[in-house]
Amino acid sequence: MAPCASCFLLAVMFSASCKAITSSDQMCTEKEANKTYNCENLGLTEVPDTLPNTTEFLEFGFNLLPTIENTTFTRLVDLIFLDLTRCQINWVHEDAFQYQHQLDTIVLTGNPLIFMAETAFNGPKLLKHLFLIQTGISNLQFIPVYNLEKLESLHLGSNHISSIKFPENFPTQNLKVLDFQNNAIYYLSTEDMNALEKATNLSLNFNGNDIRGIEPGAFHSKSFQSLNFGGTLNLSVILKGLQNSTTQSLWLGTFDDIEDQDLTSAMFEGLCEMSVESINLQKHHFSDISSTTFRCFTQLQELDLTATHLKGLPSGIEGMNALKKLVLNVNNFDQLCQINAASFPSLIDLSIKGNVRTLDLGAGCLEKLEDLQKLDLSHNDIAASECCNLQLKNLAHLQYLNLSYNEPLGLQSQAFKECPRLEHLDLAFTHLHVKAPQSPFQNLHLLQVLNLSHCLLDTSNQHLLAGLVDLRHLNLQGNHFPDGSISKTNLLQPLSSLEVLILSSCDLLSIDKQAFQSLGKMSHVDLSYNSLTGNSIDAFSHLQGLYLNLAANSIHTVPPHLIPTLSQQSTINLSHNPLECTCSNIYFITWYKENLEKFEGLEETVCANPPSLRGVKLYDVKLSCGITALGIFFLIVFLLLIAILLIFSVKFLLRWKYQHI
Repeated sequence: MAPCASCFLLAVMFSASCKAITSSDQMCTEKEANKTYNCENLGLTEVPDTLPNTTEFLEFGFNLLPTIENTTFTRLVDLIFLDLTRCQINWVHEDAFQYQHQLDTIVLTGNPLIFMAETAFNGPKLLKHLFLIQTGISNLQFIPVYNLEKLESLHLGSNHISSIKFPENFPTQNLKVLDFQNNAIYYLSTEDMNALEKATNLSLNFNGNDIRGIEPGAFHSKSFQSLNFGGTLNLSVILKGLQNSTTQSLWLGTFDDIEDQDLTSAMFEGLCEMSVESINLQKHHFSDISSTTFRCFTQLQELDLTATHLKGLPSGIEGMNALKKLVLNVNNFDQLCQINAASFPSLIDLSIKGNVRTLDLGAGCLEKLEDLQKLDLSHNDIAASECCNLQLKNLAHLQYLNLSYNEPLGLQSQAFKECPRLEHLDLAFTHLHVKAPQSPFQNLHLLQVLNLSHCLLDTSNQHLLAGLVDLRHLNLQGNHFPDGSISKTNLLQPLSSLEVLILSSCDLLSIDKQAFQSLGKMSHVDLSYNSLTGNSIDAFSHLQGLYLNLAANSIHTVPPHLIPTLSQQSTINLSHNPLECTCSNIYFITWYKENLEKFEGLEETVCANPPSLRGVKLYDVKLSCGITALGIFFLIVFLLLIAILLIFSVKFLLRWKYQHI
């Protein structure tokens, strides 16, 4: 049986529960009624008769279909997407898809194709995406030309193609993506490239081909959305060959398993003769980096120098006023000032994360970046006893700041005074020492997202979050509260605009029923992986339509008077709790089974007690909590005894009264 998880490829587009349809001993899983089916890896040699004619999306990979004929998919006239990955297809005959007029995607990846008829793709009126990856193609003449006029993406990766010369009259006018990665293409001629001149905004991928030569003029006056020459050993060949061309994105990075040449300033001369907005040079080595190296980079808007072994950027770089985004991840800086940020005065986005060495933030190293809006300094082992006004001096337009996964930081009162426009602040897994009773965030009136997970906070400081009047999302995961309890007065009270609150893994034992009284706008609360009991549900009685995650707590029973609180929420998760499946919990269990649509994690919401029901899914539990026949018998006996006792008592009293008259 193919599990429902195999529906994942299309789960982004369709969200419905999977069910099974059978064909002999095989089973296809359904995703959305009569529309989407997964029949992968079932050993099928034909389309199951039970597959509905109305099927639109079919994943049929890893079966056995050596030949595709015009009768193979006759019934499935509504097909839009067809995946035939690794079906051992050798032959695709004439008019193989003649009845599938709506088909726009065909995936033939991993099939050892021997023959495709000239009219193999006849039938679809809007065929847009064709995948011929790893099909053994060595010559583009093998690809049928007929009925590909609407084609937008052609994927030919991992084949044996040595020339990109297309068949005569191959329709390229609508192509947006042409993927040749991991082939054997070493030379690009003018004739080859002229076949693509009708395409506009084309993304052309030569990643992993090691282009060794480009005929002069081959790219002359041609425009592209993106060009990818990743893994090429000699970048000067590429940059010279691209003279007089235009592209928005140029990917020239390399990989760990490729021994490429060190980059020299002379290699980049070709950049002066082309128009490009974004360049990626990841994992290359610079042998003589200087201000001259960047002479032809002046037109760039984005530059990615990830893992290029840099210890600093040279001073004196001029003319890079157009640069908006700079990525310097995984390099070898000792201090932030070594990037010479003043050379890039128009930066909006700067990323320096995962630095190999401990990074010292210095003082005012970024003060010339007055327009900076996004700054990522995560995973750098940054430590500072007093942070962060000196380090972030003059960054008045900063909206996003990531300082997560660093060493301890000491925060003074108004620690982010230099960044009053912050909207997103991430300090996760960075130990914070708050050195003043006032909030270090009190001037951040525009802050909407704050991640303080695993920061070892002093949560007894009720002023810690003061001033965050517009905060919508707060993550306090992994922090601990005094005595494992959130009391009526707590640090969350100032957050009247809060919508999302994450308190998972905080070792919580209880929550006061008025702890969240001031948080009237909350729509999502995560309290998973704590030790809360059912009584903590009372803290949400004033809220409605809430997503409430109470998974992996210590909830045994839900008191009947708290069921109305649960009933007014939209989604609840009680999985991985030690639930009692006894008559003491009968009211909750009955309500639960009547409201399964409210719950997620149904398969993991199981009984813990009594031992005879341990592991049974809660929705399968059947309890009989009425009076049994034996119970009725004993009740009658008890009542009879009471009646006899009363009779004897009355007789005794009457006799005593008579004797004393």
